[in-house]
Amino acid sequence: MAKKNFKELFDPKESKWGGISLPMFLAALVVVAIVVYVPFGLDKEGNPGSFLRPNFLIMFSALAVFGLLFGEIGDRIPIWNDFIGGGTILVFFMAAVFGTYGLVPENFMKAVNIFYGKQPVNFLEMFIPALIVGSVLTVDRKTLIKSISGYIPLIIIGVIGASAGGILVGLIFGKAPMDIMMNYVLPIMGGGTGAGAVPMSEIWSAKTGRPAGEWFGFAISILSIANVFAIICGALLKRVGEAKPSLTGNGELIIDNSKEAIRDKEVEVKPELTDTTAAFILTGVLFMVSHILGEVWSGFAKSHNIDFELHRLVFLILLTMFLNIANVVPDRLKAGAKRMQTFFSKHTIWILMAAVGFTTDVKEIKAAAAFSNILIALAIVLGAVGLIMLVARKMKFYPVEAAITAGLCMANRGGAGDVAVLGAADRMDLMSFAQISSRIGGAMMLVLGSLMFGAFLK
Repeated sequence: MAKKNFKELFDPKESKWGGISLPMFLAALVVVAIVVYVPFGLDKEGNPGSFLRPNFLIMFSALAVFGLLFGEIGDRIPIWNDFIGGGTILVFFMAAVFGTYGLVPENFMKAVNIFYGKQPVNFLEMFIPALIVGSVLTVDRKTLIKSISGYIPLIIIGVIGASAGGILVGLIFGKAPMDIMMNYVLPIMGGGTGAGAVPMSEIWSAKTGRPAGEWFGFAISILSIANVFAIICGALLKRVGEAKPSLTGNGELIIDNSKEAIRDKEVEVKPELTDTTAAFILTGVLFMVSHILGEVWSGFAKSHNIDFELHRLVFLILLTMFLNIANVVPDRLKAGAKRMQTFFSKHTIWILMAAVGFTTDVKEIKAAAAFSNILIALAIVLGAVGLIMLVARKMKFYPVEAAITAGLCMANRGGAGDVAVLGAADRMDLMSFAQISSRIGGAMMLVLGSLMFGAFLK
């Protein structure tokens, strides 16, 4: 594939702005700018209104134009594209700057919050399930079975590496090992914000009798720093794989030298639009069942005083794994699921990265940006990556993919962090394993946190 360049991007005869020509893209950019920035009339509260209608189509298109603007440029900046993550990361950072420093109106920010992560839209709950179902259904059954017994131990190894790295650097700055474990390792490796830091802060509060915000404020800051390192490391691991092909499976996590495994079976079947539609409907139905199971588990956990919960995405992974292992899904439907996955992972990633960026506060990262904290967070991320890469091949995993999924996807901000890390590493097909890390791995860390807070806090 020819390398992208700026000349083609600004040639009006080319269509390099996501398939749109330069004149058409500029026209779209002007329309979006008018809708977002030009005041018009009054809203229901009597405040200045705008042309913005915060429905799915409008927000999808507005974020797409923003994503294309910085994404196409980022993919053509030499050093940035080669080492930092290209357009995907530039979209994320520019959106974060726009959101944090008020460069877009408040009504647009509210609409982004709903589009990205709140009901009734919550695009993230469409994006991640589509990737999970598409990737898990199209993994070879025998390969999938082999991964179950080996991947959870790989996550545990990553946590051990993260703990060792954090403690070693923490000792240099006079911090006690238990301080590092409870205030650095737990929030960073805990499965993100909503499913990790938030419930963990409640566990901390229950054990200490103090407000949860005391622990959460620092936890979210140190997690934000580690999340940035995880994204950058994802991009660097992509380069490592390119420089050392023996370390990567080019998107495949599991080393499988057997002749019995049939890889990419879905490419033998060309899906029709009906197959893709059916796969999308199947994804929705499975997500409904997963939500039911998640709610039932939540009630069970509360009634039995269990200090962690199983997220609905955990049940979605398990259900999809069961369907694949049981071999009850027709090949045409699997092919449709793969097509659905490709659409979301390849063609809507900049839209989601823009939404994630707008909802990311740059000030959170600055809040905990003491030199010692930065080095400790970096040591935790590198400790997880390093130890996993050392043992991965012996456990029948490719080192680069193992470090990305079992390491970096434990050390980021959950679902949104998984998207950013996998996007930077160009490994979006590994979303199912990333979700195992964030959800199941995060649940394991909640258990560990409960035990540690109970044993070492008074």
